[in-house]
Formats: sequence, structure tokens, C-alpha cells
Amino acid sequence: MTGTAGVADVTDADFTARVLESELPVLVQFTAVWCGPCRMLKPVLADIAREEAERLTVVQIDVDANTETTQRYAVLSTPTLMVFRGGEPVLSTVGAKPKRLLLRELANVLD
Repeated sequence: MTGTAGVADVTDADFTARVLESELPVLVQFTAVWCGPCRMLKPVLADIAREEAERLTVVQIDVDANTETTQRYAVLSTPTLMVFRGGEPVLSTVGAKPKRLLLRELANVLD
């Protein structure tokens, strides 16, 4: 799975360095190539990554190829979106959402 503009791919191998040790909060989309709602979220997440680049990093991780991280955070459905700040998950939500609703939820963890 390749990253969308502004949305990088992470793996089990680099999750700690790129997500848990990040200076900025990180929005992680747990995704899969076969997931229709995940594909619907791609342009929304690309927009958010571009618009909030100063305050937020947006990445995606393939649940099928990265089972260690998927299991560690008990991800059972795709898409699952988690925001990590200071190495800890501070927000978790499941399912595709419109951009305005997702931005509203993110506002609580970005301020």
C-alpha cells in the first residue's frame, strides 16, 4: 500500500520512531487494501495532512502486513483512526467520517 500525498506509510518496524516518538501528534489510519471505507477516507486524510501539517502528522499502516502494531492497539475494524500524542493514544475512532466531523474530533486533541 503506498501513501497518499501527505500521508506516509508506516510499518511495525518504524512505528515507534515515526509515531510514538514524534514531536507532533500523529493521526494513524489503520487500513487495508480491501477496505472500501478506507479508500473513501484517503482524500479526506490527504487534505487534513496538508492543512494541518504544522500541528499534525498523518500516516497509514496496513493491518494485514503489520499485525504486531495492529494487535498491540487492539484494532479490530478498518478504518480505525487513532491519534497519538507523547507516545500514547489520545483519540480512537472507527469508520469513515466526513472531513468536518473528523476535524471537530481532532480539535479536541490538537489544542
